[in-house]
Amino acid sequence: MSSTFFGAIADDFTGATDLAAMLSRAGVAVTLRIGVPEGPTEATAFEVIALKIRTVPPEDAVAEARAALRWLRAQGAERIFWKYCSTFDSTPRGNIGPVAEALMSDLGLDRAIHCPAFPENGRRVFMGHLYVGELPLHESPMKDHPLTPMKDSSLERLLAPQVARETGLIAFPTVRAGAAAVRAALDDLRGHVVVDAVEGDDLAVIAEAVQGADLICGGSAIAQPLPALWRDAGAGLASPADLPKAGGGQVVLSGSCSAMTRAQVGAYIDAGAAGYRLDPMELAKGGLEAARAWLATQAVDAPKILFATAEPKAVAAAQEALGVVRAGTLVEDALAQLARDAREMGVGRIVVAGGETSGAVTRALAVESLRIGPEIAPGVPWCFTDDDTALALKSGNFGSERFFAEAFEMLETGAAAAE
Repeated sequence: MSSTFFGAIADDFTGATDLAAMLSRAGVAVTLRIGVPEGPTEATAFEVIALKIRTVPPEDAVAEARAALRWLRAQGAERIFWKYCSTFDSTPRGNIGPVAEALMSDLGLDRAIHCPAFPENGRRVFMGHLYVGELPLHESPMKDHPLTPMKDSSLERLLAPQVARETGLIAFPTVRAGAAAVRAALDDLRGHVVVDAVEGDDLAVIAEAVQGADLICGGSAIAQPLPALWRDAGAGLASPADLPKAGGGQVVLSGSCSAMTRAQVGAYIDAGAAGYRLDPMELAKGGLEAARAWLATQAVDAPKILFATAEPKAVAAAQEALGVVRAGTLVEDALAQLARDAREMGVGRIVVAGGETSGAVTRALAVESLRIGPEIAPGVPWCFTDDDTALALKSGNFGSERFFAEAFEMLETGAAAAE
């Protein structure tokens, strides 16, 4: 008998862990799958499928998302969630809109709710415009993202060229009027409906209004209030099981070039971590052997970081010389190999920064599913593989400047408490 109640499709690996963290925080057991499972698999009530489709051609993203949807529906999933980044990362062609449209078609729906807001992490939607901290999206550091530079803050304008259906907005005053007002507004709208949310209380109102929806699209924060509402409605949802003790050793692998990750890399090295910078130009000329040799000389338990993190001008120069795809692939392949090397050295605690990098690393380590542990920062949990390797997959802009140190300190504190 199928056991899945909620099924999510995430467009990258850090986004998947972000969503799984929110659900785990809400007190339910979550299984995170790396890609669509093949063959018979024992499903759980809350399933999150991590794909790597944020920047692939839209037709490929749609095909993978539809395959994930088929698997989730076969497990009995009653509620479907299309998880994308709280900064609405996408190109003019997608892939947020095309995947949402495909899921709507396959589910026979004429409306999808879009709520990327994550107030706890400074992402707010007001009058249909997305803000990152105090800045409109198009004025934030996201304007310089190497793969998905965001040049507009209007979610309706960003969606419009990506979709065939109409777009609409449920604005802030309606949300503040309560769940009944949101439901009434939804009754008059079709297509892709953006919903404003400025604070956590707004998300609670929206969740109450849309808890019966077959499809919700957006960031992870809107999912957190849903399990309690479903329990109140009579759904029997299991609580998380105990998690294993993390192994020894540590390493940080950073491919993100976001402003926050740049600050985190600097803070970690300033605090004494050994660091090795991966330059795409050098990788293209000389390969990876120097980096692998450096890693081999480092003590397993010592703080260390291998990073391709760089300023926007350096990223742009590498992309111009090598091409955007090749520059990115060189970095991802390098960090994937270094993850394998670290694991073979006995490293059992790995922090990865960047969605594309997280996808490359989890595939390199042949990870098929993850159990969700405690949150290091909002939306960034420790996760555990089948062999009890601890992985933290961090979206570029998440966490404080001390995130890398805080992540390992959390595991040390937990290990001490367990003794």
